[in-house]
Amino acid sequence: MLATLIRRHGDFARCEDAVQEALLEAYLNWEDVPEHPFGWLLTVASRRLTDTLRQDASRAAREERVFREDVTAAAVSDDDDTLALLLLCCHPSLAPSAQIPLTLRAFGGLTTEEIAAALLTTPATVAQRIVRAKQRLRDVEFGLPPEPPIAGVAQVLYLIFNEGHMATSGAALRRDDLATEAIRLARELRRMRPREAEVAGLLALMLLHDARRAARTTDDGSLVPLEEQDRSAWDGALIAEGIELVEFAVTARRPPGPYALQAAIVAVHAEAPTADQTDWPQILALYDLLLAAHPNPVTALNRAVAVGEVHGPAAGLAAVEALADDPRLGHRLDAVRGYFLARAGDASAAADAYARAAAAAPQDTERRHLATRAEHLKNT
Repeated sequence: MLATLIRRHGDFARCEDAVQEALLEAYLNWEDVPEHPFGWLLTVASRRLTDTLRQDASRAAREERVFREDVTAAAVSDDDDTLALLLLCCHPSLAPSAQIPLTLRAFGGLTTEEIAAALLTTPATVAQRIVRAKQRLRDVEFGLPPEPPIAGVAQVLYLIFNEGHMATSGAALRRDDLATEAIRLARELRRMRPREAEVAGLLALMLLHDARRAARTTDDGSLVPLEEQDRSAWDGALIAEGIELVEFAVTARRPPGPYALQAAIVAVHAEAPTADQTDWPQILALYDLLLAAHPNPVTALNRAVAVGEVHGPAAGLAAVEALADDPRLGHRLDAVRGYFLARAGDASAAADAYARAAAAAPQDTERRHLATRAEHLKNT
């Protein structure tokens, strides 16, 4: 709906306000979902926007044209509108630091706090970047450019997928709508740029993660760790497609890019018949390459897990403690610390670490999982 309004009116901030007002009116007035909810919402949003535009004399001609449109007839938006909105948010006139939060807000519907958590920054910084980005896009033409800004689009799709795969907050572990839409748009991006290795790597990474969707939670929504998942529930077709894309991505560009390397790591997990048969030395080698080329605290913590799996829990703990001063890792650090302390046989210290992680975890499902582990270790 936002994409449709921007295509017609071209004012990002006002269109976003109109969408929010339409959603609010629906929330207050719908007793049942109408037969054509998109058309209903688009009609209301267009009327709200027309009222706003009427106050601006310089927009009189556009107002008159829009007012005469039969918005109800456009009950289904063109898929190109969604991709065009994504590309608009990644417009070259915006710095990457502005592109990403704007897209996560406009496209993914994330809150300022969720975006800040995803980007390892503060909500105030995110809010400032979004406001400035909207101001800069006021006069930018809406549509599909002949040469899309691949790097920016890939990064925001990656973050949108991550939010869908593992929500940063809320009651549900996953947001399947975001993950599915990110995959769809990644496929569109690959269609547009079939020889781009990192686009193939990004799509592979998404598919290989999404292949485990059905096995990641129990019927009651509880989290199932990777090593405990029923691998027969993994989607073999997605895994096969993902591995084929990984093979292209790691050979088409030398050295491989970050998405290709991450996808290669997930492919190693996907190819293991059981958790015990996982090729951890290969995963550690891939993390070494990824961390050397693209330093990141979360990558460093994931590498610490691989170190512990290859060289034992004491080595894993040492690698974790080397990262202890980085506040960006938040509850993740204590979660991994608890895992290795339990592996080392120190149940009491592991329970304390899991309890600290649970207290700091912003996501309800993950919080319950960590608290359950802490309680289990206390009773061991």
